[in-house]
Amino acid sequence: MNEPVKRTELATFAGGCFWCMVHPFDELPGIERVVSGYTGGRKPNPTYEEVCAGGTGHTEAVQITFDPGIFPYAKLLETFWRQIDPTDPGGQFHDRGESYRTAIFYHSEEQRRLAELSKEELQASGRFGDKPIVTPIVPAGPFYQAEEYHQDYYKKNPMRYKAYSKGSGREAFIERNWRMRKNDMELRERLSDMQYAVTQLGKTEPPFHNEFWNSKEEGIYVDIVSGEPLFSSLDKFDSGCGWPSFHKPLREASIAEKLDTSHGMIRTEVRSKEGDSHLGHVFDDGPGVTGLRYCINSAALRFIPKADLEKEGYGEYRQLFKS
Repeated sequence: MNEPVKRTELATFAGGCFWCMVHPFDELPGIERVVSGYTGGRKPNPTYEEVCAGGTGHTEAVQITFDPGIFPYAKLLETFWRQIDPTDPGGQFHDRGESYRTAIFYHSEEQRRLAELSKEELQASGRFGDKPIVTPIVPAGPFYQAEEYHQDYYKKNPMRYKAYSKGSGREAFIERNWRMRKNDMELRERLSDMQYAVTQLGKTEPPFHNEFWNSKEEGIYVDIVSGEPLFSSLDKFDSGCGWPSFHKPLREASIAEKLDTSHGMIRTEVRSKEGDSHLGHVFDDGPGVTGLRYCINSAALRFIPKADLEKEGYGEYRQLFKS
């Protein structure tokens, strides 16, 4: 049986400082490469200093090589919008000037159509009230790769990256405007008592008496509240603690960590990024390559079997499982 032909496309987005635009795309299924660079300007091969000084017309951007058969362009657009303030024409957050403006650079007529549609839907959603969505949608032009020290900045300088993301105002804006808007009454009706207590009140379910602690079925685990993908059965292991344990999340960008000093202990709490659900804690006593143990409450999770991934809207994760 012949393997399906792999087909890749390019997507180019400008969302302010390119240091902060790589991580959200980098771990998504079907993404082969994310490159930081400069586009939309007049001068060939500009330097970082020239772009920052202004006058070249370029904006910092990321160019993504992706497989649309795994992760379609429409989902890339959803990810892009959730990283930016699309109502700001003069830059992003504390970064001002033409090099920090937002834009979608389309590479085909189909990309242009999908980008226009997603922009219209965002405007109609009322998420930003009466403010107009000003991010332009323009044809892609020459893209110049940025200097090597800018590539994968969040990996090379993790502490500085986190400090910059927070200090620039980006992190607070995303949390304020893009985090799931929860209705407490609706959650109380939709969730079981234990699910509500764990995800909303930070409680812990009993060990060995929960749904997934000993489950070995193949599939992914998503946030019971928001539905965001969190963990894979491929990274699950028996730690003997009585709760589901994982070596790593599906995407680091989907997990938020917070210091937890409750019960006279110092621990690292794990929460879902979009739903802000309490999930559990992460410890550095894991047996795998990461050395981590994500100890997660079953009540915070919904399991999607691999056979149901397409039907449930998580088809991009089907590639994780060989059969």
